[in-house]
Amino acid sequence: MSNTQLATIHNNLERLIDSKRDAMPSSFNKTRFLQNCMTVLQDTNRIEKADPVSIARTMLKGAFLGLDFFNKECYAIIYGGKVEFMTDYKGEVKLAKKYSLNRIKDIYAKVVRAGDEFEEIIEGGKQSVNFKPLPFNDGEILGAFAVVTFEDGSMNYDTMSVKDIENIKENFSKKSKETGQFSKAWVVTTSEMYKKTVLRRLCKNIELDFDTIEAKQAFEDGGDFDFNKEKRPVQESPLNPKATVIDGEFTEVKEGAAGGTEQE
Repeated sequence: MSNTQLATIHNNLERLIDSKRDAMPSSFNKTRFLQNCMTVLQDTNRIEKADPVSIARTMLKGAFLGLDFFNKECYAIIYGGKVEFMTDYKGEVKLAKKYSLNRIKDIYAKVVRAGDEFEEIIEGGKQSVNFKPLPFNDGEILGAFAVVTFEDGSMNYDTMSVKDIENIKENFSKKSKETGQFSKAWVVTTSEMYKKTVLRRLCKNIELDFDTIEAKQAFEDGGDFDFNKEKRPVQESPLNPKATVIDGEFTEVKEGAAGGTEQE
């Protein structure tokens, strides 16, 4: 990328930041952020083919969240000549700790490989996860799990098999409009993408309170996929054969006067 192009992007991004100053985190350092962005852009493949305005708007999303492109907490990914914003696993952890209403003591995700010991335990109504990985295990990845522990002593976790993750990837992941291919991250850092996938799904069960609408939207944009589009099968309630459970919501079905049905 030429110095002229970098200067154009720098000016565009600086103007956007100044116009959205009220939406920036209190600890935001504009000078450092701009310097880091320019350093990263110099080494971003095919960035010179993208529209400078699109680049600036993408980098702005990192500013809204207080994430650093240089420290690889987030990325600018090229899709069909445009730049898309994507958070990294490290960025996801940082955001969860920062914005969770229930203060987080620790949050992390791990991949489970062939030979590792993994079990989910519910004893006395309390849930726990037991994980014993083999040292330096580079075996086949079987799945991934994410755990969050809160300062009040409570915890939550989520698990996904490789099949589950690959299904999400195939049906809901962003693809290049030019080639139809997934982002390079799925190939180069597969395990990190697996960890990010299960961690982001766990975050659906963590109440995150972003400071601004811009930050919340940037977080949604930063996912490589949208779990809100994930279709779940309709399940019949085992306690009431005339009730159904649809995506976690309970709907009671009553018989109508003419033998039909109606929903409340």
